[in-house]
Amino acid sequence: MSENKDQKFVYDFTEGNKELKDLLGGKGANLAEMTNLGLPVPPGFTITTEACKVYLESGEEPAELRDEVSAHLDALEQTMGKKLGQADNPLLVSVRSGAKFSMPGMMDTVLNIGLSDESVAGLAQQAGDERFAWDSYRRLIQMFGKTVLGVDGELFEDALDEAKAAKKVTVDTDLDAADLKKLVKQFKKIVKAEAGRDFPQDPREQMDLAICSVFESWNTDRAKLYRRQERIPGDLGTAVNICSMVFGNLGPDSGTGVAFTRDPASGHQGVYGDYLQNAQGEDVVAGIRNTVPLADLESIDKKSYDQLMQIMETLENHYKDLCDIEFTIERGQLWMLQTRVGKRTAGAAFRIATQLVDQGLIDEAEALQRVNGAQLAQLMFPRFDEKAKTELLGRGIAASPGAAVGKAVFDSYTAVKWSRSGEKVILIRRETNPDDLDGMIAAEGILTSRGGKTSHAAVVARGMGKTCVCGAEELEVDTKRRRMTVNGTVIEEGDVVSVDGSTGRVYKGEVPVVPSPVVEYFEGRMHAGADDADELVQAVHRIMAYADRVRRLRVRANADNAEDALRARRFGAQGIGLCRTEHMFLGERREMVEKLILADTDDEREEALRALLPQQKQDFVELFEAMDGLPVTVRLLDPPLHEFLPDITELSVRVALAEARKDHNENDLRLLQAVHRLHEQNPMLGLRGVRLGLVIPGLFTMQVRAIAEAAAQRIEAKGDPRAEIMIPLVGTVQELEIVREEAEQVIAEVRQQTGIDLKLALGTMIELPRAALTAGQIAEAAEFFSFGTNDLTQTVWGFSRDDVEASFFTAYLEKGIFGVSPFETIDKDGVGSLVRSAVEAGRATRPDLKLGVCGEHGGDPESVHFFHEVGLDYVSCSPFRIPVARLEAGRAAAVRSTGSDSR
Repeated sequence: MSENKDQKFVYDFTEGNKELKDLLGGKGANLAEMTNLGLPVPPGFTITTEACKVYLESGEEPAELRDEVSAHLDALEQTMGKKLGQADNPLLVSVRSGAKFSMPGMMDTVLNIGLSDESVAGLAQQAGDERFAWDSYRRLIQMFGKTVLGVDGELFEDALDEAKAAKKVTVDTDLDAADLKKLVKQFKKIVKAEAGRDFPQDPREQMDLAICSVFESWNTDRAKLYRRQERIPGDLGTAVNICSMVFGNLGPDSGTGVAFTRDPASGHQGVYGDYLQNAQGEDVVAGIRNTVPLADLESIDKKSYDQLMQIMETLENHYKDLCDIEFTIERGQLWMLQTRVGKRTAGAAFRIATQLVDQGLIDEAEALQRVNGAQLAQLMFPRFDEKAKTELLGRGIAASPGAAVGKAVFDSYTAVKWSRSGEKVILIRRETNPDDLDGMIAAEGILTSRGGKTSHAAVVARGMGKTCVCGAEELEVDTKRRRMTVNGTVIEEGDVVSVDGSTGRVYKGEVPVVPSPVVEYFEGRMHAGADDADELVQAVHRIMAYADRVRRLRVRANADNAEDALRARRFGAQGIGLCRTEHMFLGERREMVEKLILADTDDEREEALRALLPQQKQDFVELFEAMDGLPVTVRLLDPPLHEFLPDITELSVRVALAEARKDHNENDLRLLQAVHRLHEQNPMLGLRGVRLGLVIPGLFTMQVRAIAEAAAQRIEAKGDPRAEIMIPLVGTVQELEIVREEAEQVIAEVRQQTGIDLKLALGTMIELPRAALTAGQIAEAAEFFSFGTNDLTQTVWGFSRDDVEASFFTAYLEKGIFGVSPFETIDKDGVGSLVRSAVEAGRATRPDLKLGVCGEHGGDPESVHFFHEVGLDYVSCSPFRIPVARLEAGRAAAVRSTGSDSR
């Protein structure tokens, strides 16, 4: 039962507008908008998302809903001059889902509601076409049986295939009225056998059951999986759109199509889309019959084509964006069934955003909102090497760009299974349907032999940023035998294929890849201003330049050596936010650390430290030179001590074998004793970070001296080193004070020895809950904080990333406990709350406290927006993610100034 008796659950298409997506869903809001624009939209009404929420919470419709639907249905019947399912002249309606955010093919649709054994004859008489009437009836039973009554859709498809085989035809349109009558009878038998009830003959019962089915489709497995993939909230619910039917299957002067105002794959302007004569809408998106290009409509029906072109221009100028349009032509009359801001590839997104700026439709701030970091990351993936020797298998429609290589699989179950085993796979189908979603997510790329740029495979792949080639007709896909045949070449399941979503080409075997032009641009090997500059690079350059102008957050890199630092600088890094010094103690230097750990006397310890010092100093000299003039935050040694020691089992075996041979090795015996002494059950929560510096005398001071001497050497060489020393894993201000005092003493000694006035900032890493909770105290001894959100996430949640991601994270994601891994995007309610409070407390103590983040969250788009909001000064991430962080920092600033956000 609904609580608000005055709540309105049903809106006529004339009542809404495009701003009411939360209430009317995207489809309903846009149908209302087109109606208000005076475009030819069939009359209808929308049941709100609020009604869906009530249904999903209580298990039944709101008490008021039936009466509201009846009132709107009466008004619709008066407008149309006929009643739902009327025997001699039936009104037929479609029942379609429509959530706030587009979820292509994920939820349910039923067409031709109102047809029955009685009204099918009336439809035939009114249309003057008996075949059309029986074709519409068989479609209703098929869709209703599968969607509403839960009948396996393959049973209907098999019966349809048998009917075509018996007639010796290959397409549905070659079946005549008599064939379709037999098929209707067979379909009804399937419904009776599988659903345990007859197909309902009462048109209102059909409509009511379909409405409830659409509500329930919000929580199907495929819908929930898609929402998790696209990060769409699960509590939005779906609206239901009841629309008077118009028919594209009335003969060759009728048809249905999908159009884009620009190419969703490239962003180029032109006539893009698919058209199918004598068909209903589902035929196009399902890809079961290959379409013709939309441009062919001009020669088929010029009047409708010209009208459609005018409407497309009207909609693009109105929405100021690429529009995705569904339409039907009924005996020469054009009807608009849907429009929405269309999904597009990453490259198209950048091109279209800059095109619209040039056309004066949007400004630069809005253009920045039309792209995102995930799309930029896609553009940085490699592409196939055009110079490589290849074996071309075939060519289809370039539906979603990218270079994908993997083993051929022919069903979603295998795709998921092999992917979880670490295999890269290409999902190959005749056409995909919503049940293939989990396989599409698992696959590197998708290949279909049917369908066009608007098929299910193409639309979903573009939305996910997956490589996709559709409509490769020369490929004979045999899913039962798990093979694909192309001009005599057989590709068995497990054979490697390469799919180029930018050209539509499909190759046998693995094709080598080369860097993308966008990476070449960031590396400085391609200039956006050059005469022959790639169009995409120019678009990326323009948007990145604007993002850099408006962003407040600075972007640094996590880099541990000069090579990574130089690459980060080319990618736009404004410093190093995290230099992990433990990475400098690997290889040959490990033995030096072992000597330090085994030292029994002060002299031995000092000797080990003296050996390490020049090595460390040279590391920092090279790093400061690479980042000259920019800040470099050096984290003192952080990992558990055991990481510098041999494996306890391996060392024990070595010692035991040596004793058996009576070949004693004193060093190995001492090392084994040290390993036993320092062994920890949970080393990540043991002797590491600041604790290590306090327990092993001289370790941290050696590192501080190396940093100070390196900085002094760079100053002598006329350089501009800006070193910041970060003490890790601090939990209490007393730890920090002790290390800080020792560090200041060392810096003073170097200052006195060199005569150079060194200015080295001393700060700490906030990676423990207690540090965040006592940030006000810690700020008394710290000039900067850098949030180590990886460890902070582990300690807040109480689990080890290495252990849990492989064990229960998948189950948590499937059950909806996590919408996304907290290691991928910051947990705002938990970890984020501690970051926010630490920022406030730290700055209350020290107003000029510099604040940053150095966990990999610093390169995650959603997390960057959070760090902007809480007032950090910079984010730091791996070099490859720097452009993404720069873009998102700009978007965060633009969102704050414009008050709008774009998904």
